[in-house]
Amino acid sequence: MTYSNESKVKTARRPRRDAETFGAVSEETALEMAEGARRVTGADFALSVTGVAGPSGGTAQKPVGLVFIGLAGPDVSKVFRTNFPGSRGDIRERSANQALDVLRRRLLAESVKPPTKGKRK
Repeated sequence: MTYSNESKVKTARRPRRDAETFGAVSEETALEMAEGARRVTGADFALSVTGVAGPSGGTAQKPVGLVFIGLAGPDVSKVFRTNFPGSRGDIRERSANQALDVLRRRLLAESVKPPTKGKRK
């Protein structure tokens, strides 16, 4: 897990000015973290989670419970924004579960695509 802008800059391999512009908790950071993790590891898919788990640190623009989940794959780069209630532990657990569910749904969508129809002779 990475918490600081510094760690997220290294993970995403993003310019420091972007981290300072958008902040550690943002759609841009979540997307860049997922894409960076995929690039660095060579994985087919990568997930990222960044948010404000609390109990403090929230603001009017970024309240406690705000979470961005990034998904990067061969043909997808997407961010999901959500807001979870509860304690710090609840928010962290719900965020992890939601991120895994995002990936699960993506993989299921790929596995149930109808086969392409070939030409008949």
